[in-house]
Amino acid sequence: MSPAVRLSQASRPSFSQREFRAALGTFATGVTIVTALSANGELIGLTANSFNSVSLEPPLVLWSLAQAAGSMPALSTGSHYAINILAADQKALAERFSARREGRWEGVAWTAGVSGSPLLSGAVATFECFNRSRYEEGDHVIFVGEVERCTHRAGAAPLLFHGGKFYTEHPL
Repeated sequence: MSPAVRLSQASRPSFSQREFRAALGTFATGVTIVTALSANGELIGLTANSFNSVSLEPPLVLWSLAQAAGSMPALSTGSHYAINILAADQKALAERFSARREGRWEGVAWTAGVSGSPLLSGAVATFECFNRSRYEEGDHVIFVGEVERCTHRAGAAPLLFHGGKFYTEHPL
């Protein structure tokens, strides 16, 4: 067996963006809506499935957002945001917040978290986060949030996303 060659940078991808997207779609994820208040009090909300835990001590989570997203200025300069993990019956809410549309907050039930970030009614869990750090990588920004408060509804079924479709859990 020959020794591994160490390169100082990544090789050029051997696949198209379409192939990469299809491969990523094979990984089932939960669905979240990240919410915040802009500096002028505007409600911000977007669907994201790029969420995961980072650390228990301190309690850290991360998620990512396209650099070209319209909500990037408010989220990158704000001090707080909330991550709302959606329940299985919140598919319509996930679709609403994933599209660019006026009035996306009309009729949405929420309460203000301690920092003012909207906490969506009916969510499986909520994480109220201090915007601890951001890292620009490729065409996205990775946000690391320090969780100041969290809640969850024990036994609530989460909304899942896999292969471009929504699902709910089915125990094996």
